[in-house]
Amino acid sequence: MLNIQDPELIQLNYEQHQKPLDKIHRHAVLDLPFRSYFLTAVLCSIFALILWGGFLNGYIKINFSQLSLTTWHIHEMLFGFAATVAVGFILTAAQTWTGKSSIKGLAVLGFITLWLIVRVCLFLSLVAETEVNQTILLYSAIVLQLLWWLGSIFVFSRLVLSRKNRRNYIFIPLLMALMLTNIGLLVLDINGYKLASLHIARTAVLLFCLLMGVLGGRVIPFFTISGAKTAAITPPSWLSVLITSLSLLGILVFFSGYFIQLPFTPAILMISAGVAHLLRLSYWRTASTLKITLLWSLHLSYFSLGLGLILLGSSYLFTAENSFYISFSDALHVITIAAMGLMIFAMMSRVSLGHTGRALSPDKLVSGIFLLIFIAAISRVLLPTLQRPLLGWNISLAAWLVAASLFLIIYFPILTKPKRSGF
Repeated sequence: MLNIQDPELIQLNYEQHQKPLDKIHRHAVLDLPFRSYFLTAVLCSIFALILWGGFLNGYIKINFSQLSLTTWHIHEMLFGFAATVAVGFILTAAQTWTGKSSIKGLAVLGFITLWLIVRVCLFLSLVAETEVNQTILLYSAIVLQLLWWLGSIFVFSRLVLSRKNRRNYIFIPLLMALMLTNIGLLVLDINGYKLASLHIARTAVLLFCLLMGVLGGRVIPFFTISGAKTAAITPPSWLSVLITSLSLLGILVFFSGYFIQLPFTPAILMISAGVAHLLRLSYWRTASTLKITLLWSLHLSYFSLGLGLILLGSSYLFTAENSFYISFSDALHVITIAAMGLMIFAMMSRVSLGHTGRALSPDKLVSGIFLLIFIAAISRVLLPTLQRPLLGWNISLAAWLVAASLFLIIYFPILTKPKRSGF
C-alpha cells in the first residue's frame, strides 16, 4: 500500500500538477539577477563581435540610414554587455548589503525579456528596408531600454533606501548617469549627431571607470585578505576621496569640453587619477595573489584601469609624430578590454561560484579566459600603433570570442543549476 505521506511522492505529485509558468519562474536561472544577466550579457558580446568582425573584414554589408553600425557595436558592448553585468551584480549584491531580498523569478524574467526585446529591435533596425521601420524599431528600443534602466534603478533604490544603506547610495546617481548616456548615445546618433554620440559613449566609459574605482576599491582588498590570507589592507582614507574627486572632475571636464571651449583639457586629471589608482593598488599586496586565479585577474584589471587612464590623458599631450604614440581611441580600449572586460569576467567567475554555493576554486581553464582577454587588449592597442590595425582587431576579436565561449561552456551548467545546499 502506498504511503501518501512519502515526501518524494508528494514532491513528484506537486511537480506533475505545476503550471508551466510556475515551473519557469522557479527555475534556478531566475534565482537572483546575476545568473541570467551574466549569461545573456556574454552571449550579447559574442553576437555583437561576430557581426562587427564580419563588417570590418568586408564579409557583412549593412546599408543603414539612421543607427550607424559603429554606434550599435559601441552600444552593445558598453550597455548590452558591460552595463548588464554591472546591474546584475549590483542588484544581487544589494541583497547582501541590505539583508533584504532582491528580485527573482518572474521579476527577473520580465527584466530579461525587456532586455532581449531591446537587443532584437536594435539589430533589426540595422537591416530594416525602410526608414519608417527603422524609426519604429529604434524608438521602441529606446523606450524599452529606458524602462529597463528605470526599473533596475527603482529596485536598487528601494532596497538601499529602505535600509538606509547610505554607503551604497553612490550607485543610484551612477546608474542614473549611465542610463542618461545610454539613451543620449542612441538619440543623438539616429538624429545625425554622430560625433556627439561618440563623445557620449566615451563619457560612459569614464563613468564605468568611476564605477570600477568604487567597486574595485571595496571588493578587491576584501577578496585579497580572505583569499590570500593576508593581513588587513589599509590604504590611506584620503586616497579613495582623491580618486573619486579626480574621476568626477575628469568626467565633468571631458564631457563639457565638447560643448564649450575650455582653456584646458582633462589630460592632467586623467593622468592623476590613473596614478592614484596605481598608488592604491600598491597597498593591496598583489604579490600574494599571483597563484590565485580569481585574485590576480582582479589585480591585473585594476592595474589596467590605472594604466589606461594615464595613456588616455597622455594622448592629449603627444602627437602621431612622436616615436611612441597611442591615440585616444586605442588608449580607450586599454580601459574597455583590459580593465572593464577583465574585471567583468573575473567578477562573473567569482560571483557565479560564490552565489551558487560552490567553493571558490574555478576550473583550470578560467585562467585561460583571463589571459585571452588581456591578449585581446594588447593586440587591439599595440598592433594599430604598429600600423597593423586590421590584424590587431582580428586577433583581439578572436581572443575575446574564445574567452567568452569558454566562459559559457564552464559556467552555463553552474548558472542554470540550483544553489548547492549548506551555503
